Amino acid sequence: MEKNEDVPECLRQFRTVALPAQATVFSAGDPCSNFYFVQSGSIRVDLITADGKSVLLYRIGPKQTCILSTSCLISHEHHCAEAMTETAVEAIAVPKEEFETLLSTSQSFRELVFQSFSLRFSTMMAKINEVSFASLDSRLAGRLLELGKDREIIKITHEQLARDLGSAREVVSRKLLDWEAKGLIERGRGDVRILAPVQLKQFSALGD
Repeated sequence: MEKNEDVPECLRQFRTVALPAQATVFSAGDPCSNFYFVQSGSIRVDLITADGKSVLLYRIGPKQTCILSTSCLISHEHHCAEAMTETAVEAIAVPKEEFETLLSTSQSFRELVFQSFSLRFSTMMAKINEVSFASLDSRLAGRLLELGKDREIIKITHEQLARDLGSAREVVSRKLLDWEAKGLIERGRGDVRILAPVQLKQFSALGD
């Protein structure tokens, strides 16, 4: 495999796997067989509630790893959530047996694993805190502002927004309809345009 300077030295001996968009990486109840280091693309990890609703825990992007997979590999437990690619993904796959060997023999690999674990854990705890305590207005405004940072039109459905926020599609749709009536946004077929970012920021937890 050609050397990639963006890949840590301790991972360059392992194969790169390519996954298409909307591919299942793992499902709840699956045994964990690989440690993944994402090189390109995006994976979303969702907790599935008892009533079948998906709640976004976090996303995995370039140079990131999955905290749940790491935890499962260390504890020898099965996955308790599901992961799916949002875009085409390329990732380094370290088989379970090699993961265990490197964890005990390679200091650089241990540093990579536990630094990534710490960062992802903080992100997941922030998400849990947000879902538990922040209002829907705040979370929805924050998500729209995050998605709209570098684009004029946000390509996302009401269902996708609801999944991101751990809410129901009907609730998100009502809120977007209200904001459209107030001139804050403009809804399209499968997209949203932000018209009043300053006002949205007042709703958002991203506001100063």
